[in-house]
Amino acid sequence: MTLSAPLLAAFFLLTALVYGAAGFGGGSTYTALLVLAGRGATEVPVVSLTCNIIVVSVGAWRFARAGHVDLKRIWPLFAASVPLAFVGGLLPVGRLLFVGLLALSLFVAGAAMLWRPGDIERPPRPYPRWFEPLVGGVLGLLAGIVGIGGGIYLAPVLHLLRWGHAHAIAGTCAVFILVNSLAGLAGQLVKSGAAAAEILTAHWLLLPAVAVGGLAGSTLSIGRFGQRTLRVLTAVLILFVAVQLTRRFFAN
Repeated sequence: MTLSAPLLAAFFLLTALVYGAAGFGGGSTYTALLVLAGRGATEVPVVSLTCNIIVVSVGAWRFARAGHVDLKRIWPLFAASVPLAFVGGLLPVGRLLFVGLLALSLFVAGAAMLWRPGDIERPPRPYPRWFEPLVGGVLGLLAGIVGIGGGIYLAPVLHLLRWGHAHAIAGTCAVFILVNSLAGLAGQLVKSGAAAAEILTAHWLLLPAVAVGGLAGSTLSIGRFGQRTLRVLTAVLILFVAVQLTRRFFAN
């Protein structure tokens, strides 16, 4: 599949808009688009994580301004996720294993999101204090391995735990994606070295495209989308990407 630079930028802008509305960065879809466009294994994670950081920086800032981010409450999720995301970014993973692992995890996440009833009136499920660092660590490692931020895995877990309001979960996931993307990108930079600057220069048009899309998406999410709409939109996006990756997996 051949995509011109302007067309690829247009797809990235649309992806950032829709994922930004759901509180995500869009890393899984950026990765799929870059793979379909014929980019190499060294280029894909560097570009995807950089775009992730741009989108969720906008989203995290806007969600925080709207009062949907409580740093005192969410820090346990990051205690183990950041170092393990860095470690995951350093681990070598074969192309076929990468696609299969990502597709499987996204199917589980999307199915869990759709199954979640979505009513916030019910009390949260009880869990021990060590559970959030454990979940954050596992998801951070997985995110670092597959080269995305991990919020796409965290969201269904928080919904299933009845952790809070949908917008609070979206804001928390935006911050989770941001810190794990930074850690994962650091690991990728250690592997790619000076080549990272050349990679980003060659794909510079994608960076302003995702910035515009992410800003528009987070604005739509906070201002217009209800909780159920936000949850269903997120699940549909996750499952759509999972199907595309599964097709790619069996085509190899």
